[in-house]
Amino acid sequence: MIGQIYADALGGAPAEIEYVDGTRVVLETARWFEPVAGDEALLSRCTSPALDVGSGPGRLTVALTRRGVQALGIDITPRAVALTRRAGGFALLRDVFDEVPGGGRWATALLADGNIGIGGNPETLLRRVRQLVRPGGNVVVEVAAPETKSRVDRVRLRHGPLAGDWFGWATVSVSDIQRVARAGGFPVVDCWTAHGRWMACLS
Repeated sequence: MIGQIYADALGGAPAEIEYVDGTRVVLETARWFEPVAGDEALLSRCTSPALDVGSGPGRLTVALTRRGVQALGIDITPRAVALTRRAGGFALLRDVFDEVPGGGRWATALLADGNIGIGGNPETLLRRVRQLVRPGGNVVVEVAAPETKSRVDRVRLRHGPLAGDWFGWATVSVSDIQRVARAGGFPVVDCWTAHGRWMACLS
């Protein structure tokens, strides 16, 4: 059900993120499609070849391709992959924890739009990404503002009366990214901010 609601949201259907305490937040799908202020600050740190993890409809995968960066998006939803390809990017239907082409050879892995939260365990995710990037490779991540508390939530997607399965999603504050990065195998962390967004390059 999570995949169907996500796919419907990509098609324009309204969707919400529901927390276990009953709080609901509108899923801002519009930002997945059009350039967002601050994207350039992420893209400028990506070198070829780049892997866009959780690429959605391909906003950043396509932008990298247009910059001349060899880029591949991976996403768990067929509609996201199809939208990326339609927009001119390369994408595959993959879970980052499954087999990914080019393992150990990517120069950059990109975890934008909060995708460091995938799986609900940032350290485990980074250890997996460490296997995908080549020696000396980087991970460019978007993190939460310093006043935000790092946490793991149980959430699900909801569209009207339809609700998906519960899953873990992590939030990592820029204040904690150095600790998380070290645990994930990346001892060097460079942080910066642009247009109200916080980012880090892990190497």
